[in-house]
Amino acid sequence: MNRPLIAGVISIGLTTAMLCAASVRAASDAAIVAKGRELIEANCARCHAIGMLDTSTHKDAPPFRVVVTRYPPQDLAESLAEGIVSGHPDMPEFVFQPAEIEAIIAYLGPLVPAEPAPAKGN
Repeated sequence: MNRPLIAGVISIGLTTAMLCAASVRAASDAAIVAKGRELIEANCARCHAIGMLDTSTHKDAPPFRVVVTRYPPQDLAESLAEGIVSGHPDMPEFVFQPAEIEAIIAYLGPLVPAEPAPAKGN
């Protein structure tokens, strides 16, 4: 048997398997983010802006792109599980299940602003 040929075939097979796994993971991640958006649209969008450019319809409801600068999304897991209590009395209390919390956090993650690049010469 030709060892370099076999090694090449194995390498191609492993690369293909890794690419397939990455593709499945990306599709799974996209589905989780989509579920998070669906949950946020159903429960939060009537008051909060949920995207990067929209405006909150409730004067006391900050856009989620602002909320994530105050509270890192992963730090919201406990509040989402136990019921978020807000600073204004007309916000309903929401309690989510673990899979829903994972999806909401996955949706909120990309709303966190990227760290600004350091200024040159400083």
